[in-house]
Amino acid sequence: MHLAPAQRFNAEFLPRIIARIHALSRGTLQTEVRPADRPHLPACLRVSGAARAGGGRYAHPLDITLSWDGYEVERLFEIGGETRFAAYLEALPAKLDAWQDARQLDLNTRTQADPAVLIGGLDFEHLVR
Repeated sequence: MHLAPAQRFNAEFLPRIIARIHALSRGTLQTEVRPADRPHLPACLRVSGAARAGGGRYAHPLDITLSWDGYEVERLFEIGGETRFAAYLEALPAKLDAWQDARQLDLNTRTQADPAVLIGGLDFEHLVR
């Protein structure tokens, strides 16, 4: 991936993902942009939250890192990329829901089975049309 698409993703698209996560969680989740290991890769997004009072389904408070595939990020800057991204944002609730059982996460109680979870190689395809 070239430097420019990674920087553009970080500046143009990542803030919209953050805003969508904050809106979906009604402010109960925190986000932190983490720089990629190499400058030509898109930043990662840490999503965390204190476990709900009274505990939750799993032992650890929510601590997820999201990482996007560099090629998929580049595709956002091709024809139709903005439309794909808008559909991705719209489908994000379904994506988050699908990750719960597969990754042993409980977004409702903000808990997870492992101390930290990496969900990497993400693309911008969506589950719902």
